Amino acid sequence: MTKPHWSYPLYRLGWSGLDWIFPPQCGGCDKTGSRWCDECQAKVPCLNDPWCELCGTPLRHTGRCQRCQENPPPYRALRSWAAFDSPIRPALHKLKYRRDMALGDALAVHIKRFVDSLGWEFEAIVPVPLGEKRMRERGYNQVALIAKPVSLALDSMYRPAALKRQRDTRSQVGLSAGERRDNVRNAFLADPNFVRGKSVLVMDDVATTGATLTSSAEALLHAGASQVYAITVARALPHHGLNLI
Repeated sequence: MTKPHWSYPLYRLGWSGLDWIFPPQCGGCDKTGSRWCDECQAKVPCLNDPWCELCGTPLRHTGRCQRCQENPPPYRALRSWAAFDSPIRPALHKLKYRRDMALGDALAVHIKRFVDSLGWEFEAIVPVPLGEKRMRERGYNQVALIAKPVSLALDSMYRPAALKRQRDTRSQVGLSAGERRDNVRNAFLADPNFVRGKSVLVMDDVATTGATLTSSAEALLHAGASQVYAITVARALPHHGLNLI
């Protein structure tokens, strides 16, 4: 078990103090009294082996999926904690669109445990950045609200400035796999001063085709990162994929 950074308890204490002032509602079911209640946690559709050893897609067997056999991704491995289904879906929507920012800290507790279980070795955590326009509209990066407490809990370097979007992209929602790849191709630029020679964990909220994480990993490796792992809170799966978990 990784020992957290000394500031992590203080970080959590700050959010707990806000809970006393503004009683929280559960991100999954809206029940008052907890940001993430025990009932919703018990319902999380967690993803486990067997999955593709590279992209983490649930499989019925060990090894690599067809797509990764034909076109291996640049990252060493991608894993997702849960399927993008209830109660994770409403929780992430609240974090992303309804300014329920305290949910980031609540979900980070479980993401930290999940990352610990993977046994990966990395030195820095980098959240996938928003474009300038979306950042101005929203005022915060929902991924960073999870990535920062995870980095503190794992006592890893937190490097939000290591990766930026060098152009605004369309929302990936509703795009086909090919359109997603084209939308984010060469969209990211990494700063070598933060990642050169380092093993990096890049984090996003949801993986669908993995196009955003692929483009992010390519930028980090081009900037000199020694290797890149990828993690998301959730993975969007077709209904037949949900039957595998």
